[in-house]
Amino acid sequence: MPTDPATDLEPEESKKSTKLLTRRNFLIGGSAATGLVVAWALWPRAYEPNISATENEEVFGAYLKISKEGQVTVVVPQSEMGQGVYTVLPQILADELGADWRTIAVEPAPINPLYANNLLAQQWAETLLPSGAEKLTDEEVANWAAKNIATRNDFIVTADSSSVPAYSDSFREAGAAARILLSKAAAAKWDIEWEACTVANGLVSNGDNKARFGELIADALKQDLPDPVPLRSSPENNLVGQDVARLDMPSKLDGSANFAGDIRLPDMVYASIRQGPIGATRLKSFNREGANKIIGLVDVVDHDRWIAAVATNWWAANDALDKMSPMFETTGLLPNSEKIDAALEKALEEGPGTRFASRGDTKPAFDEHKNVRARYQAGAALHAPIETRTAAADYKNGRLELWLATQSPAAAVQAAAKAIGISADSVTLYPMLAGGSFGRNLDSKIAAQVAIITEKIGRPVQLMWSRAEEMMHDHYRAPAIARMDAATDKAGRIKALQIKVAAPAAAREQSKRVVRGMDEIAAMRASIDEADAKAVEGADVHYNIPNFSLDHHPAYVGMPTGNWRSNAHSYNAFFVESFIDELAARAKIEPLSYRMQMMSGRPRLARCITGVAAMAGWDGGLDGSGQGLACHSMRGGHIAIIASANRGNNGLRVRRISATVDVGRIIHPDIARQQIEGGIIYGLAMALGSSTRFNGGIANARRLGDLALPRLAEIPAIQVEFIRSEEEPVGVEEIGVPAIAPAIANALFSATGIRFRQLPLFAEAS
Repeated sequence: MPTDPATDLEPEESKKSTKLLTRRNFLIGGSAATGLVVAWALWPRAYEPNISATENEEVFGAYLKISKEGQVTVVVPQSEMGQGVYTVLPQILADELGADWRTIAVEPAPINPLYANNLLAQQWAETLLPSGAEKLTDEEVANWAAKNIATRNDFIVTADSSSVPAYSDSFREAGAAARILLSKAAAAKWDIEWEACTVANGLVSNGDNKARFGELIADALKQDLPDPVPLRSSPENNLVGQDVARLDMPSKLDGSANFAGDIRLPDMVYASIRQGPIGATRLKSFNREGANKIIGLVDVVDHDRWIAAVATNWWAANDALDKMSPMFETTGLLPNSEKIDAALEKALEEGPGTRFASRGDTKPAFDEHKNVRARYQAGAALHAPIETRTAAADYKNGRLELWLATQSPAAAVQAAAKAIGISADSVTLYPMLAGGSFGRNLDSKIAAQVAIITEKIGRPVQLMWSRAEEMMHDHYRAPAIARMDAATDKAGRIKALQIKVAAPAAAREQSKRVVRGMDEIAAMRASIDEADAKAVEGADVHYNIPNFSLDHHPAYVGMPTGNWRSNAHSYNAFFVESFIDELAARAKIEPLSYRMQMMSGRPRLARCITGVAAMAGWDGGLDGSGQGLACHSMRGGHIAIIASANRGNNGLRVRRISATVDVGRIIHPDIARQQIEGGIIYGLAMALGSSTRFNGGIANARRLGDLALPRLAEIPAIQVEFIRSEEEPVGVEEIGVPAIAPAIANALFSATGIRFRQLPLFAEAS
């Protein structure tokens, strides 16, 4: 293992050649790699809304319909997983429209290219395009390609806190367009100029003349829109920035909200499933006779890779699987924690690295100054949503109906259609509310499974994975190892920083499943040795360090990986912020001051740091104080956290967590606060557990109780303050996660003098 960082500063040359990507060679060569059709130029360029409407409703574009009674229904193309997207996006539209919030309803959008998440496609462009596209110098080409891929592949994906940034402009424009059409209809009725009309609280007004939306909808659709559609210069309706009532809350409180597990259809039966170890696994045998005594058993459906029991209730189906004792056979690599650790180590020390960030020249600084090295590690993390994978389906007369919570509806439809040999046009998807997800519902495997079962049985079926199946067949947050090298001067200031991260190409693997429809084994194998810019997200430090480099060393770990709340930011922030704290301690400089001296050009993050210090009563992180500081920036948002913690006889005790956050203009303050608090608790769970080891291709964690998650009584007091900002709003769903684990680790160092370099924090002691 090298000991001198100065001898290991430049990444090895990639074995894959990269040529400049142009529109022409993308269409000729890149399309085959990404599963696009050859006749690209013949695809339609204009699409019509396919929203269902009653006789009393009129459709105003892709995002809105209004009834004669004045109800305004907003169509949302993003999955509601508890993050409040069914309220925040309608709030933006209703504000621009001038609607009365009491008249607003919401429904999920159908699959349509109009709803493509173009922003996310651009963020995922490096993983959607052929390997090497991250080196594109023509950003216009990359964005053009990503947008076309998104539109023509129905890329209506909910991920990476992109809902508000991606769709806020579209919802504002939809509200403005409807407002102008209604104003023109009223103006024609009153024989005035439409600009003289005001629209607020569901009324179009001019002096004593007033008309409700429902009275105007028929005439409004006969009007023409100006180009461009003018937006309000200020929030006249005053909905944005207010804590309006959540649209999904009443149904969740009274139990009328439908999740996939709530679906009940005539003659429905219930299925449970067993799948073998991770890898190239096939069903070898099962004892059908063992389940014959189970009351309520209807049938057994066996597949190459799984077996399902179907019964009149789920408990009977699950019990039948136990009695049948299915046996599986796996060829090739079985994920094993020792092998995973060895693969990461080998990738870091021997494998080729790809440089994704470089500033200055690190070599002279390492030659001239003191070198400090540390290694950090993060284990594979589970999603562990409250709702396990659940779907319902009914197959009749060549058509499939599918009830499913999904973050990628088009991929789910394609998976189900392919599984039973029908066209995607023969599948009707009903998007359901999700009981949490954190990236888990990007997996469409259950759509294929339930389609096969309902076709075989000939009856409506509800398939629900057991908790053990959910945890043993997750798409895990990638495990990672980082080597951190710093060159510091005599005063302890950082003159050069080199970061090398070994991790699987989880984002590229995820894209192959979501966009190209690969199964998890094919996606893993196709991603071997692929460099992934998203594997090092969050490690391109927000500090003003003159000489810096960041490399990714791809590792094949033999288990499926994918999106997880805050993705690679979750481990890279831990690596970076823990190491910065370590360098501050070596320099004997108070951690806040150490960070602030590197904050030139970072005013928003610096303000978060000073703000949280004042709020939490920062004592300097003195020895024995138990206070720890960490900060992070991601996707345009900024956060600083101070944790007060100590390690006692009963494990970790976190007394208080304080956070100052800058996420730009806030649409719904209460939802934003809930998401930051929820992210902090999720990050606390990551610091304590949420991880698993592997043995023989099977995750050791089978129950929630195996994850060392914090209980309600162990959740500390959490303080959150937002910095007022008129910057464009950014996603709030994930930014609370990354900084909490390093803040707690730094607090533990302050309290105990022990430096924790592994996630979960106490994994080293276990």
